[in-house]
Amino acid sequence: MPKLYEYFGIIVMFYANEHEPVHVHGKCQGRECRAELSVLDGVVVDIQYKDQPGRQPLSVSELRNFQELVSAKADEIVQKWIDFFVLHRVVQAQKIDRRLK
Repeated sequence: MPKLYEYFGIIVMFYANEHEPVHVHGKCQGRECRAELSVLDGVVVDIQYKDQPGRQPLSVSELRNFQELVSAKADEIVQKWIDFFVLHRVVQAQKIDRRLK
């Protein structure tokens, strides 16, 4: 399970056996949501946030932080998806402790 980011207590990651569409999971203290990124011609055109079945969703403030991170790092997330799932490269985790706005 490659960890991509840690942002104000939220761990943003892929599961190792993922499937398309490109998406990441945001986890915090057992709560979890996911963000699905729609990519058209190499450009992120939409992000859908969804609850993860079988898990309690992120709190309102956690979800807001997750959305802030995914929106700011969307293109980088797509590149990390390609690196990990297509090119089979190791992706490095990044701890971010400043607001991205």
